[in-house]
Amino acid sequence: MAQVAFVNDAKVMDKGQVTIPKKVREVLGVANGDRVTFVVDGNTVKVINSAVYALEQFQKQMKGKAKKAGFISEEDIAEWITEGRRSKAK
Repeated sequence: MAQVAFVNDAKVMDKGQVTIPKKVREVLGVANGDRVTFVVDGNTVKVINSAVYALEQFQKQMKGKAKKAGFISEEDIAEWITEGRRSKAK
């Protein structure tokens, strides 16, 4: 995805609620009912699509695990999945 740069603001309401501007929702890929994650680092806050954030965290946790398990190529993983499905079908 190409990096999109712009500035947008929103008003904080009485209960601390903020409407995420349409342009920002589009960039985040979020719609009504979706969740966002707030990542706070000092006085900077990033708003991230929660599904994307969860995937990023999972990828960080799994980094290097495939190689340790002997998965060197995509074919290795596809074969492992196929074998798992065959064993479940029995």
